[in-house]
Amino acid sequence: MDHQAPHTQLHVPMSLEAEQALLGSILIEPRTFLTVASLLSAADFFIKRHEYIWNAISRLQERNDAVDYLTLASELQDMRVLDEVGGQAYLTSLVNNTPTAIHAEVYAEMVARTATRRRMLQAADNIRQVALDEEMPIDKVIDEAEQALFAVSNNRVKREFVPIWDAASEYYDEMEKLLEIGAGTIGMPTGFNDLDGLLGGFQKSDLVVFAGRPGMGKTSWMLSVALNVARRDRRVAIFTMEMGVEQMVQRLISMETGIAIKQLRTADISAREHTRLTEAIGRISSLPLFIDDTPSISPIEMRTKCRRLQHEYGLDIVMVDYMQLMSAGRAYENNRVQEISYISRSLKELARELNVTVLSTAQLSRAVEQRQDKRPQLSDLRESGTIEQDADAVLFLYRDAVYNPDTTEFPNQAHVMLSKHRHGPTGVVHLEFQNSFTRFKDVKKVNFELADISNLD
Repeated sequence: MDHQAPHTQLHVPMSLEAEQALLGSILIEPRTFLTVASLLSAADFFIKRHEYIWNAISRLQERNDAVDYLTLASELQDMRVLDEVGGQAYLTSLVNNTPTAIHAEVYAEMVARTATRRRMLQAADNIRQVALDEEMPIDKVIDEAEQALFAVSNNRVKREFVPIWDAASEYYDEMEKLLEIGAGTIGMPTGFNDLDGLLGGFQKSDLVVFAGRPGMGKTSWMLSVALNVARRDRRVAIFTMEMGVEQMVQRLISMETGIAIKQLRTADISAREHTRLTEAIGRISSLPLFIDDTPSISPIEMRTKCRRLQHEYGLDIVMVDYMQLMSAGRAYENNRVQEISYISRSLKELARELNVTVLSTAQLSRAVEQRQDKRPQLSDLRESGTIEQDADAVLFLYRDAVYNPDTTEFPNQAHVMLSKHRHGPTGVVHLEFQNSFTRFKDVKKVNFELADISNLD
């Protein structure tokens, strides 16, 4: 049966005339269905009989049968809803009361708009219900409220045909970027050539874990990647729980200028360095970097902030420093293993929901210190084996100079060990760590001629 008049008294958004004119347009000119089908679904009709009619037309189109009021009546009869619709007489009235079939697309847009408004009202009702549930944690209330609103906006996204000239142009632009980056990198480049060759760049919807013992330089490596990514106009969200925004900015400036952090802390810089500082601040200020230093942030709060950021500015990669400093709330306060499992699973869900890369640093257990060989292993991931399961890639940072400062042959050398890679090979990459500026760089490769080698004797 149709929705009755009391609904209009409640100001439910709907347009009886637009729904009737749209269906009448299709009966007058059946080809218009192909034009409007991408704009609507049966659920967009407020009047139930119109939903039945739309479904019947869709079934006829799927079988490539002719659409007119006779074939439509027969289809509705087969669906056993012809009497509910109002019989052939109602179908005839749809045709007679339609001003013109030329404006079918306009009628469809009117129907779609009112359907969106009704969904917003339904979402508002759902939000009201969860808001009144005093037993539900406020973070959960906010998360469910945002999910309800995002469901409405996502319902409006319709995929259309892409002309080959647009697709080819976009492909060419992407190929130009790949050629600039270098062969083998199919995702978002890290900025480190050998690592990109092994990892293939960061992939959308992946959770990447970068782990190491304290003092190895995990945060510095993450910030080096953040700068490399942001310079390519990729939008980066950084959640830091170990240091504040000011400290993060100080590190970024040190990396960008080559001025030691110690000098920046004491403002002990020359006039030339002051010029470099001013220029660097200008460059960094223009980068699409967003920093949040909320301590012990929860996965739900992080997801809420990322949704807003993606909606307002767009988002390509989320960086977390570091996952063990996040909090899952009181539900897990007595079980640290379950809490970390929930956090790592939530980070993977965030990557998939927003279709972005999530890169999180992580601490390793003290078991590393008790071995003669201090190189990290997957079993060293602290407090939870589910981190390894949830991650699409696990990288470890190891610097021998941390353990052997006086005996190491290459004090600035760092090893990035790709120990798990769901999409490809594993391996080890060597980088240079510049301690004064807390930044990582590709190792410079020196090529010797044979004549030069012979002269070394």
